[in-house]
Amino acid sequence: MTKKNSDYTTPPPLGLAIVPIILTIALLATQIFYYDDFTPHIALAIGFAITALVGWYQGLRWQDIESGAFRVLHVAMPSIATLIVVGMLVSTWIASGTVPTLIYYGLVLIEPEWFLAATMLLCSVVSLSIGSSWTTVGTVGLALVGIGFAFGIPSYWTAGAVVSGAFFGDKISPLSDTTNLAAAVTETNVFAHIRNMMPTTIPAMLIALTLYSILGGVVMSDTTSGAQQLQEITAIQSGLESHFSLGFLPLLPLLVVMVLAFYKIAPIPALFTGFVFGAGVAVHNYDYNLNDILTFAHSGYKIETGSAALDNLLNRGGVTSMTWVITLMMFALAFGGALERTGCLESVVNAIMKSTRGFRGLQTNAILTSVATNAVSGDVYLSIALPGRMFGPQYDKLGYSRLNLSRAIEEGGTLVSPLIPWNAGGAFVMGTLGLVVTPGDYSALLYAPLAFACWLSPTIGIIYAQTGWFSKRTEKNEATNNEVVSATSGSPH
Repeated sequence: MTKKNSDYTTPPPLGLAIVPIILTIALLATQIFYYDDFTPHIALAIGFAITALVGWYQGLRWQDIESGAFRVLHVAMPSIATLIVVGMLVSTWIASGTVPTLIYYGLVLIEPEWFLAATMLLCSVVSLSIGSSWTTVGTVGLALVGIGFAFGIPSYWTAGAVVSGAFFGDKISPLSDTTNLAAAVTETNVFAHIRNMMPTTIPAMLIALTLYSILGGVVMSDTTSGAQQLQEITAIQSGLESHFSLGFLPLLPLLVVMVLAFYKIAPIPALFTGFVFGAGVAVHNYDYNLNDILTFAHSGYKIETGSAALDNLLNRGGVTSMTWVITLMMFALAFGGALERTGCLESVVNAIMKSTRGFRGLQTNAILTSVATNAVSGDVYLSIALPGRMFGPQYDKLGYSRLNLSRAIEEGGTLVSPLIPWNAGGAFVMGTLGLVVTPGDYSALLYAPLAFACWLSPTIGIIYAQTGWFSKRTEKNEATNNEVVSATSGSPH
């Protein structure tokens, strides 16, 4: 075997390329469904080892496999750092009264039967304004889960509505990194890309809003009686009033983060600033010392109110609460990086491209390839970049605009990312919103099918692909530009 040191590797045969993918999926399925254990970390690590063996068979050195994994981990380090800062922020925002204030006034202002619809709309507006689904989930989304808890709504219902709104706002925001990435890898204008997503975005949002409006009342009727619900809400409000100073000052950390995000300050410094302001308010209002703040930031906020329900709502946060999520992301991303470095993902995509005939199959396969890359690699950026790079010339040959491709990879990439628990997006949602999977109880995972807007959009996109509706043809100036790009571009690696 010839040793290869270049960045590009000839993709292995399809039969060999799918071996690590199939074996890893089989191992995950066995662990989850046979042994009733949702801890996919080691299964993904074994998948990485199998992929490394495929790379060694191709002639790659260990350093080559390692560099592929570390490259993806390096790209994902801002996401991991964001998780750490969010853990710190959550604990201090509870200690400062920020989250309790939002919960208290949310219980006053929002009618329970309209709560799910209002949650989706609020998260959509916030995410569209600041261009960050993660910031929306980690701030407004966290408070909404608390409000839903007080209403007696299961957390997975609230999380589904939060995810629908937050990731849809992110998808169509010109401030979003994934929106700009999708436009960049397909060589399209970002605002034309956003406009072209409206035919799937608007129907998906309207259908989701209708479902949340109808089902919100059904969920409430399945929880507690009206009198009992009112008694529980009153008890929670009384507990919040007696243990926290509610008012404008506790909302200052949230306002600071929103302003910084609106002015395009990067998420990590914006969230860390929110943590600092939260710590300052906590010290000012409750006389906590520096050690208290550091303990909260590391181990989470702790309080005993005399109400088990309220304690369960408030005792959370801290860097340690994110450890499970961070390690899961690292295993998944290392596996995805190894698959890309060995060319296994490229081999699978090439096989899909060769079997594609006509625009219907091309558009459908672009969406499904983004979904599959999301599931296998655990990285939303790879699920956008890989099919975006490789499918582009096929659209040019068929005379269809690459705006169809940019829409496809946003739907299969950005929107599907939070629905896969071991993906960076899914792991973040579960960790931040406190969705815990225990042996024999997988109800926390129900947030994914209940995030209606996120899976409705790619479904509508596939329908359009099959019918030809809203399938934009290549314009003359776009065709000329793509010819120049194709002539000057080299290997996708």
